[in-house]
Amino acid sequence: MGCSQDKDKAPEEAPQATTEQPAAAEDAGNAAEDEEAKKKEEARQRVAENIAKFEEEAKANAERWNDELRQQVTTLVEGDYKTPKAKLEAVLASEHRTPANAERDDQRHPLDTLMFFEIEPTMTVVDGGSGGGWYTEVLAPFLAKEGKLVAATYDPEGADDDGRTAYGKRFQLFLGQSPEAYGKVEPVYVTDPESLSFGEAGAADRVLFFRELHGATRRGHLDAYMSAAFAALKPGGMMGVVQHRAADDADAEESVKKGYLPEPFVIAAAEKAGFKLAEKSDINANPKDTKDYEKGVWTLPPSLAMDDVDREKYTAIGESDRMTLKFVKPAE
Repeated sequence: MGCSQDKDKAPEEAPQATTEQPAAAEDAGNAAEDEEAKKKEEARQRVAENIAKFEEEAKANAERWNDELRQQVTTLVEGDYKTPKAKLEAVLASEHRTPANAERDDQRHPLDTLMFFEIEPTMTVVDGGSGGGWYTEVLAPFLAKEGKLVAATYDPEGADDDGRTAYGKRFQLFLGQSPEAYGKVEPVYVTDPESLSFGEAGAADRVLFFRELHGATRRGHLDAYMSAAFAALKPGGMMGVVQHRAADDADAEESVKKGYLPEPFVIAAAEKAGFKLAEKSDINANPKDTKDYEKGVWTLPPSLAMDDVDREKYTAIGESDRMTLKFVKPAE
């Protein structure tokens, strides 16, 4: 409800602005600082909440790790296998894997994918984006006896207002579940693109990116990731890529907002870094993925970002259509 003006009251003189400007500027500066402090505090709270959630999840999962399971993993790691495929099959069938992860094998095709990338148990393998450890559960015990897994993650001791710190903590908690399976994993911390490294230069036999490059592209770091992968590999080493696939003629700047990248765009970025495309595979193709969802690739399983809206429809589509590419670092 508005106020009527008192017509009998003389108008007030306009204030003199000359002496007030510094105070006004100071007030504006203080307000900006207060707003920044508020944002930082909110970020700290989010990080703390995420860490608490991840700690609870790790605590619940720790109940699976009884003496019997630990012995099974020790036997798995130390066993002798006639072929790399036989060892991978044993790892994939092992009860150490999180049940929810194992249930996704028919969508993610880990056996065929890793065989396509020509993985062997004696290799040094870099996982260029370990996330919550889906592939770590497979690669770590596969490589523990004779090889090495280098896992790119975030610093769990990073800034308390940096969201990446919580995800670094999650991966640290994951590794701590089982020294038998994960004790030999070598974490490397992803920092700014100028200093990005995937471990010792020229030491890796394989660098693998599983559904990671849309994030790197969105942050403007794709070239840095490709260069770091090239630097980490031995001459003749291979880079494997599994990535949500947009149409070939899609605009990468637009498609990446939905989590997808055009295959020619990824190939061009790899070739720019010095790689040669060795082979493509449709192991992870899904022609039912229309790639036009309101919430992008996260509409599909496992995220199901639309919650209960058309849940059966998106579950029936399955996980995304993905390119699966193998590149080689030319021998010197």
